[in-house]
Amino acid sequence: MKTRSYQLPAGLRILPIALALAVGCNRAPERAADADLAREIAGIRAVDNHAHPVRVVANGEPQDRDFDALPVDNMEPQSDPVNLRPGAPGVVEAWRALYGYPFADVLPEHLRDGQDRKQRILQEKGEQYPAWVLDQMGVEVMLANRVEMGRSIQPPRFRWVPYADALMFPLDNTHLAQVNSDRKAFFALEDVLLRRYLTGAGMTAPPATLAAYLDQVVTPTLEHHRQGGALAEKFEAAYLRSLAFDKVDRAAAERVYAQFARKSAPPDAEYKLLQDFLFRYIAAECGRLGMAVHLHTMAGAGSYFNVQGANPLLLESVLNDPELRQTRFVMVHGGWPLTREITALLTKPNAYLDYSAQDLLLTAATLAAILREFLEFVPEKVMFGTDAYPYLPEMGWEESGWMAARTGREALALALTAMMREGEISRARAGELARMVLRENARKLYGL
Repeated sequence: MKTRSYQLPAGLRILPIALALAVGCNRAPERAADADLAREIAGIRAVDNHAHPVRVVANGEPQDRDFDALPVDNMEPQSDPVNLRPGAPGVVEAWRALYGYPFADVLPEHLRDGQDRKQRILQEKGEQYPAWVLDQMGVEVMLANRVEMGRSIQPPRFRWVPYADALMFPLDNTHLAQVNSDRKAFFALEDVLLRRYLTGAGMTAPPATLAAYLDQVVTPTLEHHRQGGALAEKFEAAYLRSLAFDKVDRAAAERVYAQFARKSAPPDAEYKLLQDFLFRYIAAECGRLGMAVHLHTMAGAGSYFNVQGANPLLLESVLNDPELRQTRFVMVHGGWPLTREITALLTKPNAYLDYSAQDLLLTAATLAAILREFLEFVPEKVMFGTDAYPYLPEMGWEESGWMAARTGREALALALTAMMREGEISRARAGELARMVLRENARKLYGL
C-alpha cells in the first residue's frame, strides 16, 4: 500500500477504510477464542509469506530504499484507514511489547522516549536487530520483498522475493506514466529498476528484438535471482495496470516490440499485448526455475488505485493456462475486499493465497470471518503473512509486523474456535489447521 500522507519515507499499501463494509457479508465468529487453542497458536513459530523488512543502516550509509521497488514519498492524499493513522492504539501496544514503552499514548512529549528506547535496542542488537524483531513477532522465517537483500537481512531467517514488474515494461512508458501523478512516479521507478537489470546483463538499453530481450535480459535476470536465493518473483502490477493478462501469440508480441523498441511510446492497446506476453513468459520461467509468482491482489492505496483492476478473478485465465500449471501463483493479501471471489480460485491446483495486510487493517473479528471461509474451503492453500512495512515515522516494519502478527493469530484462533464450537472440526484438527496456516503450508510450498 502507498500513501502520501504525513510525508512518509515510504509508500502505504492500503485501501480507504470505507471498503471495509465489503466484508460485512461474511459470517461473524464467536467473540472469544478457546484459551487453550489461543495459547497453542501463540507458541507456533510462523513463516511470514509477505513482508518488507528494512536492513540495519550503519553510520554514514544511505537510507535503505531496497525494501520495495516502488517506495513512493509523494502520492496524492487519500483517506487513511484508522489502524494506520498516527497515534493508532496498536502502535502504542507494539512499542510497549517491543521496547518497554511505559506510556499509553504517543503524545509529542512521550514520543521521544519511545524513539530513544527503540534506538538503544537497535544499537544493542546491531546486525542481529532484524532477527530479534522476528523473535518478538513469533516468526521463524520472513519472506523479504526487496530489490536486493542486504547485510542483516539474510538467510536463513530472511528469504528473498525480488520484483519482476520492470521486465514487463521494456519500451517507452511515457503514455502509461501520463495516466495520473502516482503512475508517473511508479513508472519512473520501474524504469530505474529495468536499467539496473539491463546493467546486470551488460547492456545500456533493451536489445532490438524480443528474442534477444528474452534470452539476454529476462531469463538471465530471473536465473540470477534464483541463484541469489529467491523463492519467488513479486509483481506489483496492480499498481501499474489491470491484472487481466491475456494469452498473446508470440508473433504479435514480437511485432509490437520490433516496431517500438528504442522508439516512441506505443499505443496502450498495442503495448498491453507485449506486457501480457512477457508476464506469461516470466511466469513460465519461474515455474521452470522452481520459483513461485507473487501477485498483489488487494485493493491498494493511493487515491488513484484501480480497485476493479486488482480483482483476483482477472487471473483465472492465467491459472487455467496448461502451459503455466507448473508455476505456483500466490495471491498476496488474499484479494480483499473480494475475499469470496478469491476463495473460489483456491480449487486451481497452482493457486495459493496469504492474508497479509488484512491482519493489519482489519480487526481480529472481521478477519476471522474471512479466514473461516478460506479454511472451510481449501485450507492447504492458505498462508499467514504480515506486510510488515515502514508505514509511519512511529510505525516501522517492526511495529506493523508485530501488530499484524498479533491480529493474525487472534483472528485464526477465533475462526478455528467457531468451527470447533459448531462441530465442524475437532480440537486436534484445529491445532493442525493452525500449524498449516502459520507455517506448514508455506514450508511445503517453498521447500523450506
